[in-house]
Amino acid sequence: MALSPLNQRRFEHFKAHKRGWWSLWIFLALFFVTLGAELIANDKPLVVSYDGELYFPVLKRYPETTFGGEFPLQANYKSPYIQDLIEKKDGWMVWPPIPFSYSSINYELTVPAPAPPSADNWLGTDDQGRDVLARVIYGFRISVLFALSLTLASSVIGVVAGALQGFYGGWVDLTGQRILEIWSGLPVLYLLIILASFVQPNFWWLLGLMLLFSWMSLVDVVRAEFLRGRNLEYVRAARALGMRNGAIMFRHILPNAMVSTMTFLPFILTGAIGTLTALDFLGFGLPAGSPSLGELVAQGKSNLQAPWLGMSAFAVLAIMLSLLVFIGEAARDAFDPRK
Repeated sequence: MALSPLNQRRFEHFKAHKRGWWSLWIFLALFFVTLGAELIANDKPLVVSYDGELYFPVLKRYPETTFGGEFPLQANYKSPYIQDLIEKKDGWMVWPPIPFSYSSINYELTVPAPAPPSADNWLGTDDQGRDVLARVIYGFRISVLFALSLTLASSVIGVVAGALQGFYGGWVDLTGQRILEIWSGLPVLYLLIILASFVQPNFWWLLGLMLLFSWMSLVDVVRAEFLRGRNLEYVRAARALGMRNGAIMFRHILPNAMVSTMTFLPFILTGAIGTLTALDFLGFGLPAGSPSLGELVAQGKSNLQAPWLGMSAFAVLAIMLSLLVFIGEAARDAFDPRK
């Protein structure tokens, strides 16, 4: 679908912002690489050849009995016993570049955990013997997916709430503003900690808790655009022709309101990642053992004698958030009406 002349100019402005343009491509490359984290870091081989047949343990669980073992339990492909069984049938295994998953423990460490970087663990291990690089890859993915889900859901709610307030005005706007004033005055982080302490939070439960408060960030921007747009001549003409309010709001006013909304999305994404990291750092985020960047920060704080933990977490968070901020700056300049 061809872009309109206005959107073409915006796209050209975005491309002209070299820092934001390259940040977008770097971030997309990192994100798409981590989407296939199981193919990069896993304690199961990608392909196993046994007795002339191919097996794909990274996609399916196979019991020991599949490879001539004795027990119907999931095969441990790092066990010398399983490896011998496969080799006896002229078999072979193809391992991912990092032969550890986010929960895998390296039982062959020659030094106490946390172990420093080595040929086996490129970024070392944490205090439980788990590979730091594998946890960073999985943690990057879950942080971005969580932030994207939260940003999209909160944007939909915030845009709808702001549109209703700005278009109808009157008591709808007054009631909505009073609710926003009360709701925004609540201590969000403390409430999240209190609510998370009642149950064992998981990805979706934590997403729902944060969604209770994150939707307010776009309401004021959308409300202001609708307050301005509802009195424009083309809106009055549409109303005079008998067009329904819903069609006027979302077909005529919303596209103009989305211009300012789009510039806020990368910064909302950044805030969502920061909040998740803070909750994980405090121990009120994802379940224990999850690949979490905040948990890695907490380990760096608890193990000052292992600087690779804190440095790894800092580097990943700094790169991720910097790229998103640069993308947001480029989007802000591209949608700037003065340009």
